[in-house]
Amino acid sequence: MNFFQRRRIFKKINFLDLTPVQSIGHEVRDDGGINLLMPRFKNKINAALFQPNSKEKFIFIKLDRFGGHTWLLIDGRSNVSEICAKLNEQFSEELQPAEETGTRVTNFLSMLYDQRYISFLEIQDKKEQRAQ
Repeated sequence: MNFFQRRRIFKKINFLDLTPVQSIGHEVRDDGGINLLMPRFKNKINAALFQPNSKEKFIFIKLDRFGGHTWLLIDGRSNVSEICAKLNEQFSEELQPAEETGTRVTNFLSMLYDQRYISFLEIQDKKEQRAQ
């Protein structure tokens, strides 16, 4: 799906009603933070040809504490407004004012979506409907 198709879908849908789904893996660091695991090569042939044996197969993207908790709340069942509510419960004193949590989370999820680290169930459904 190209940029213009995605933008058209986002204009029609309330972002807080979308359900994010993780597209890449993650690991928990020793300090409790989260590393996102982005493969260096998506194509197996390119990985076999161009990736030296000494290099890691993944690029590690470090998330801070709030980003890590947000990432762990992305389970494919909770929508963005539920994720915001859970973050407000967990970090009630640190996320002040609570009204800005929605803005912060939607900006964070937008960046993750732009980098293709997550997708949304509603957009995936629309793609499948168009293919039929």
